[in-house]
This record gives sequence, C-alpha cells and structure tokens, in this order.
Amino acid sequence: MQKLLPDICQLSDFYVFQQGSAPAHRARETIELLTMETPEFIHPTLWPPNSPDLNPFDYKVWSVMQEKVYKKLIKDIDELRARILTAWELRRNGSGSWIMDHY
Repeated sequence: MQKLLPDICQLSDFYVFQQGSAPAHRARETIELLTMETPEFIHPTLWPPNSPDLNPFDYKVWSVMQEKVYKKLIKDIDELRARILTAWELRRNGSGSWIMDHY
C-alpha cells in the first residue's frame, strides 16, 4: 500500500481509491495510512455492512432514486416498478442530469 499510493499520485491529481471489506482493507495500518494520505477517504465504519462493493457514487444514485421514486404515495407494486424504471431511464438518458445536480 505504501508503495502504491505514490505511483497513483504520479498518474493523476484526481483519483478514487476504493476498497472492499477484505481484512487487509480494514487493517489498522491500512486505515491509518489512507486517512493520512487520501483526503476523501471514507472510514470503514461508514461503509454499508451488507454491500461492501458500493462506492460513494452508488450511495448517491440510490438516495436520489429513492427521493424521485417516493416523492408521492405509491398505490401498488406496478406503480412502484414503473416509477423505478422511469427514474432510472431519466438518469441513464441524462435528462436534467439529476444525479450531478446533487453533487
């Protein structure tokens, strides 16, 4: 890890370093190093317990989707399904760039 970070920094000023829940990723030494060396590091206590592979963008996508889908009361499962698909298509087609508006 200590040798990898300088190499990454030489490639670009901007990068996203994402880890899963492997024991080495949660090791005290790893956490301390990433806390010192990467300003946007998200501490493992803030990672979702059942979805170790989600990244911060995923969190945002799902929170914005939830906001769009549940804006009004849903009457049944068919309406829920339709709202989810509509919100996803809007995101995918870039309509209103609603995800980026939340950053």
